[in-house]
Amino acid sequence: MAPVASAAQEPEAAEPPTEVAPDAEAAPGPEPAVEVQPAEPATEVAPGLEPAVEVQPAELATEVAPEPAPAAAAEPAEVEPGPEPAAAEAVVVGGPEAEVAEPAVGTTDLFADDLLGELLETPVLPPPPETPARKLRKGVARTMMAIGLALGLFVILYAIDLIVSAGDVPRGVTVAGIEVGGLSHADAEAKLRRELEPRLIRPVVVHGGDVQAELVPSRSGLGLDWPNTLGLAGHQPLSPITRIMSFFSSREVGVATRTDERQITEAVRQLAQGRLDHPATEGAVGFRPVPGSDGGVDPYPVLPRQGQQLLDLAGAVHAVTEHWLDPGGVRLAMAITPVKATAAGVQAAYQQIVVPAVAKPVVVHGQGKDVPLKPDAIAASFQFAAVEGGAVEVRIDQGKLQGALKEPLAGTETDGKDAQIVFTGDQPAVEPSEDARKVNWEKTFLPLIDVLKKTDGRDLPVVYSASKPGVTTDAASALGIKEVIGEFTTGGLAGPAATNNRTLADRVSGAIVKPGETFSLGGRSGPRTADNGYVPAPVGEDGTGATVVGGGVSQLASTLYNAGYLAGLTDAGHLEHDQYLDRYPAGRDAKAVNADGSPVELKLTNDAPTGIAIQAVVSGDSVTVRIWGTRHYRVEGQTGAQTPGAPPPVQFGSGTPGPCQPSIGSPGFSVTDTRVLYDAASGAEVRRTSHTATYGPRPTVLC
Repeated sequence: MAPVASAAQEPEAAEPPTEVAPDAEAAPGPEPAVEVQPAEPATEVAPGLEPAVEVQPAELATEVAPEPAPAAAAEPAEVEPGPEPAAAEAVVVGGPEAEVAEPAVGTTDLFADDLLGELLETPVLPPPPETPARKLRKGVARTMMAIGLALGLFVILYAIDLIVSAGDVPRGVTVAGIEVGGLSHADAEAKLRRELEPRLIRPVVVHGGDVQAELVPSRSGLGLDWPNTLGLAGHQPLSPITRIMSFFSSREVGVATRTDERQITEAVRQLAQGRLDHPATEGAVGFRPVPGSDGGVDPYPVLPRQGQQLLDLAGAVHAVTEHWLDPGGVRLAMAITPVKATAAGVQAAYQQIVVPAVAKPVVVHGQGKDVPLKPDAIAASFQFAAVEGGAVEVRIDQGKLQGALKEPLAGTETDGKDAQIVFTGDQPAVEPSEDARKVNWEKTFLPLIDVLKKTDGRDLPVVYSASKPGVTTDAASALGIKEVIGEFTTGGLAGPAATNNRTLADRVSGAIVKPGETFSLGGRSGPRTADNGYVPAPVGEDGTGATVVGGGVSQLASTLYNAGYLAGLTDAGHLEHDQYLDRYPAGRDAKAVNADGSPVELKLTNDAPTGIAIQAVVSGDSVTVRIWGTRHYRVEGQTGAQTPGAPPPVQFGSGTPGPCQPSIGSPGFSVTDTRVLYDAASGAEVRRTSHTATYGPRPTVLC
């Protein structure tokens, strides 16, 4: 009997799991044996399936067993797993298909026992190790499966969320701080109306820098557009990312406002100008009067405050329109003006200087008089200035302190007095000058800061300064005033004009004019008012013209001009009368009052090397002026011929209050006067001057 070679052949098509053992080695000796290596302890064939391998009868070469009859195809046996291995099946190679042969009926059990023993003794080989590529493929497969499952679950959840929230306000939406996301439009509008309508009647809080103010919506053109408010929320987003983020965030959409642009713009402008805008305050100290006290004050610090101003009106209107229903109100951007002072600097000035300064009055000791400087006067004089570094300086306005003390201390001062030339009889005498004593305010207030810091001994002595008069006694005595060098007298004085001329003469008499100086009649007399002794009188010396206070004093002016003319004084400015008066030489008169009552200046210059003094006397109806000094010139006057002017007009009525007085008029004319000065010692001509005067006609008055 030929030996049987055993080999394992892999089936061509994939079959149910039947593992074929590796090739069995041929048994030594004449009787070959087939050795089967089991791959698994047991092979389980699923019921209902056709066997994967058809078992064919095999011819076994053995001397003991006769050739068995062919066996029918064996039914597949279900192998139950257990600790004992199933009977080994021999795989016969040689036919077109591998067949499993069962032991022939009637053969001895010896062969079967040996075969079973070999199968049991053969060790079970471990499965071959997995390669890295196989591990990678298995890992990728698992990952892709997990991703697929996750994506599928996500799509399902996304679809459910989209379907459930269809028609609702998008999730996470807030309107004016009110959460309406996820609600239906009807519920959202109801919630907004419930929570926002009370706000529509409440004032809108507006924050501008460091100021908080209010706007009344109904007066500011603000209203709510309900339909468009929810429309601002938009529709349900389709983006998955947006929908996921809506679970963790909110989106403020504000409200749709219905506004009156003109009204809201004007309301914001008035709010800015009236409440929000304010200038910078550098810091200071304020004072409150203490009731019932004598000038007591209560100081308090005024902390620095930066200035601010609303510049962008359009931006402010937009901010109010967008945020007027926000719970926190509206915040407006302001232009800021910084300050230098700090709160610490203000507190230092307040505590260290101001508080002790106004705690008590300061006693000011004048010449023979004490005056209290009260706390309210001290406080009024304080000025505060911020400096670099944040400090606040306290300065004193001496002018305000001087105003508080000047009147009480006026009696301690004396006015200076120039030396005067007085006339006793016909001889001049020098009246001594007096020095002036005035308060030196600057030196008086110099130690005031140190005095104000004291709690006791708050005394301030007054410092006086003496000033010399313009003309001292010695200077007047050395002027050479010893004789009359010019004198002139005019008459016809009558009525209230006499009072005015007498008042003016008293002021002019005794005046001293040093060499090179100019005498001013207006400067010497001062304002011609009722307070200075003048009374109403006609402007003209002859009683004509309007009645004014100080009228008629042109007679003293003309008399003074002629006395100066004869004394050799230089004419520094004068005006002749509008109409000629025969009480004065033609071309040698001067008026002191215009027709409307306004003053006219008369000036005379002393160009001699010695001084002069003026003596004016009003007696009866005449006015006399004498110029005293040292004679240097001999004076001659030459009056030229008159040149006729306009004829006299006819006037009906006097034109003034009172009874009408008819008069005969006179024509106007012009005349030139020439003055020649000769040296008194040598007789030589020194200079010659001419002046032309023009007079208007005097009207004929008919009553």
